[in-house]
Amino acid sequence: MPAALESCPTLVLNADFRPLSYFPLSIWPWQDAVKATLSGRVNTVAEYDRVIRSPSMEMALPSVVSLKEYIKPADRPAFTRFNVFLRDRFTCQYSGQRLPAHELTFDHVIPRSRGGRTNWENVVTASSEYNLRKANRTPKEAGMTLRHKPRRPNTWELLENGRSFPPNYLHESWRDYLYWDTELDQ
Repeated sequence: MPAALESCPTLVLNADFRPLSYFPLSIWPWQDAVKATLSGRVNTVAEYDRVIRSPSMEMALPSVVSLKEYIKPADRPAFTRFNVFLRDRFTCQYSGQRLPAHELTFDHVIPRSRGGRTNWENVVTASSEYNLRKANRTPKEAGMTLRHKPRRPNTWELLENGRSFPPNYLHESWRDYLYWDTELDQ
């Protein structure tokens, strides 16, 4: 019995055949992929072994599509909680432990109560345990060491970091487009 259509997402590539994002992976539900294909906004690159039908037509379900027009990534990524976690690779900057997002917090290196700003250069990813331990002190005052000094990443760094987190779903037709520019084993 074929898989439900809901379990057939479509990988979306930019016009240069790279995913729009790696983490979260740029995917569309099958309905959006079909609409974009029929409206001519995308090219179908690979298809599922599934066909969808209407009274007047039949088409293979796209598994990979590429945009017809290139979307330039933002030069400066937005300062968001997710992007800070991605910059820091979902790793507590005090313990070095990688954790799921729901177990991570923002930590202000220079506490806000002491004039610390909420920006790329003053916020790091921390576990709740280490954030509480540091409290309203600087890392030095708390006897803690930062793994990496916080700084503004560029878009390419975030994309590269995102590639190190495998997606929850990976159709075989996607592999060539997700990992084509990684170094091959010798």
